[in-house]
Amino acid sequence: MTGSGEDTHRTPGRLAALLIDASTEAIGAGGGHAGGVYLRSNTSGMLRLAVLAGLPGPLFRPWWRLHADRPFPVADAYRLGVQVVLPNATETMRRYPQFAAGLPFQFGSLYVPVVGPSTTFGVLTVLRPSAADATEVLTERERVAGVAEDLARRLEELRDTDPVAWDGEPLCVRPPTAHPSAGRLGRFAWDPATGVVTADAHLHALLGVAPTEFGGTVEALARAVAPDDTQRVLAALREAAASTPSLPLYVRSADGGLRLMEFWTPETAQGASGARPVRGFVLDPGPGSAADAAADLLPEGVFCLDRLGLVAYANPRAAQLLHRPRDVLLGRPLWDGVPWLAQPDFEDHLRSALLSPEPVHLHVRRPPDLDAAYEGDWLALSVYPGPDVLTCTVQPTSRVPDSAEVTEAGTSSLAPLYRPIVLAIALTEAVTARQVSAVVMKELLPVFGGRRLAIYLLQDRHLYLAWESGFPPGFLAPFDGVGLDAHLPGVETLTTGKPLFFDSMQQLTDAYPGIALDATEGARAFLPLIASGRPVGSCILGFDRPRAFSGEERSVLTALAGLIAHAMDKARRYESEAALARGLQQALLPRRLTEHPLVETAGRYLPGTQGMEVGGDWYDVVEAGDGLALVIGDVQGHGVQAAATMGQLRSAVRAFALGDRPPDEVMSGTNHLLIDLDPGQFASCCYIRLDPVTGLARVARAGHPPPLLRNPDGSTRVLDVPGGVVLGVDPGARYPVTELRIEPGAVLALYTDGLVERPGIDIDDGISALRVALARAGAPTARLAGVADWLTAAARHAADRPDDIALLLATRRRQR
Repeated sequence: MTGSGEDTHRTPGRLAALLIDASTEAIGAGGGHAGGVYLRSNTSGMLRLAVLAGLPGPLFRPWWRLHADRPFPVADAYRLGVQVVLPNATETMRRYPQFAAGLPFQFGSLYVPVVGPSTTFGVLTVLRPSAADATEVLTERERVAGVAEDLARRLEELRDTDPVAWDGEPLCVRPPTAHPSAGRLGRFAWDPATGVVTADAHLHALLGVAPTEFGGTVEALARAVAPDDTQRVLAALREAAASTPSLPLYVRSADGGLRLMEFWTPETAQGASGARPVRGFVLDPGPGSAADAAADLLPEGVFCLDRLGLVAYANPRAAQLLHRPRDVLLGRPLWDGVPWLAQPDFEDHLRSALLSPEPVHLHVRRPPDLDAAYEGDWLALSVYPGPDVLTCTVQPTSRVPDSAEVTEAGTSSLAPLYRPIVLAIALTEAVTARQVSAVVMKELLPVFGGRRLAIYLLQDRHLYLAWESGFPPGFLAPFDGVGLDAHLPGVETLTTGKPLFFDSMQQLTDAYPGIALDATEGARAFLPLIASGRPVGSCILGFDRPRAFSGEERSVLTALAGLIAHAMDKARRYESEAALARGLQQALLPRRLTEHPLVETAGRYLPGTQGMEVGGDWYDVVEAGDGLALVIGDVQGHGVQAAATMGQLRSAVRAFALGDRPPDEVMSGTNHLLIDLDPGQFASCCYIRLDPVTGLARVARAGHPPPLLRNPDGSTRVLDVPGGVVLGVDPGARYPVTELRIEPGAVLALYTDGLVERPGIDIDDGISALRVALARAGAPTARLAGVADWLTAAARHAADRPDDIALLLATRRRQR
């Protein structure tokens, strides 16, 4: 971590001001403690965090930028134009496991798109306390939506003169606080030789004095800080200038509030008159000031952080235990004041305290160069969350804690190079055993200098080779399918649950005489893959040269083996679920479309090819009185849940259509059904009731891409069909009905977004490309089955298709 993130780059003033105001207003409206704004960037498909309010920027660097096609709530809100409500960690993990893996803490969140008349600018985010379900935050969601609408209007006005995009680092700002004066700190400097006092912007804000109104003298400073104690302040400042040690000074502000002042003189500074320049700070601790004064006398260390990570208070004992002077700590980011705390484990604990209501506890080992052995090498550190300030306690401890709660400082260069969370995030994208193995090969081996990898998975009490890389061809074949009674390190590491490390091949031979070796020198690590107490398999890491494994490396590798085991276990369950979902979806899709003498139809469905994903796309043709209902829809998400929801919606739409209900009633009824079935789940849909005789088509659309129409003369166009929001979001949503005439020989094309969306490409461009392809699909008399194959040909042969695809075509035959 490298600072608070404030003023890290030049920013467009008007745009920055709008975004900061909207962020802080949204936090208040959403009942949150932090939030921000993601804005589109000048890089196609990339969103960037423009403002982060209430959190330290460096702690959240991995989330500074985000691809719009990633499976994250911000991306969905931006891409789909829908509000995403995640009331708690359970719902977050269910819907967005990759996001939850990066921030596995107990908090809820809201994501509201900032949508203008012609474009989506970005997304407002609010992080808030957990709620039982989405219904508990309906009021807050509506308030944040109002803030987003106002921001969109202002950005629309701004874009006429300034580009509305963000390409720099985020602005880190303080949100509205429960106690506006709590924990504010400002710094000043006084040069007795010239009599000039300079103050930073924080001190001007704290004192309520504009820079132009500040006299710039020591007398003006004393009057502004403590009108009734000016002489005490002046005396203390003069004592400090004379190098007389001074105690912290508590004074009263004009409104009677307690303020803390502290002064010091730089060791090397010496004025011409013998007086030293004075540096100091003024702390307005707010309602907790009496407690802070008492905390100065406590035998345990106490320090406080504001929500940007700046140290707002530290008692003398905390400064002593952290081995840093108070003047170095106060007003600075913790990781600047105590550099040896800038390490991955502590960062994760601090993120948890910033996002969750529960305190966190850990042990840290001070670096050996602190010479703190007389009090013990270990510190017990606790962080207690608060709405505006985090209170931390620190005290020495002689107990050596379990490795799970240990954070060692300065003992290895491994920690900044590699963190388990990096592998965890990468593994969330891998859903097959081969993909998990490939991630391990790419993300883990290079960090430790490994050259060989083998992963065995347990099945029927035998270990079968799932992945190998770097070993001589055929070398591992004799070990494929070995039973759990074999005397082999790969077997014993799993049966005992203990990792095995061999610094050299000679050590391996001594432990397992007669074992076949693939090299004459090198080192080996055998790691058990155990997920939630269930044996999954074994992982073997090979190194070309002998090497010793440090205690930290052994701990990290063991922890990473747990991540790999969970990923492998998930992959095997996912493959089973995917097979079930495929069968379920195929059973739910229509095997044969309803026929009519005057209408020809053709449908196509293509599942996604990334990770065996099965989605919720569907299409259908249903009798509707003396006409036909043409339906296409897309349920959010993938897997069995999406397929099951798709089946329920398809059945509901069929029931409404068979009753020949008007299109708007079909959409409204299905919307209410989805809300009752699964609050938080949503789906898009397009419903067309076609009269085959007259060609009259009545269309209702719920957040779905607009239909295409190819006229009999071969010209094509995107149908201008106003629509309502996606199903499952707003119980009061209305779905307008549009009427149009379909001529004989014209072709209607309904499709899901998987056919027109590509990473980095605007969806409107994808729709235009599909319209052109429809125009080129042959003469109006061409069979629809051939046209459907033509339109899906490119997608059918794509090796890496992220989403599933549904296509439904319909044309009126000429009456004879």
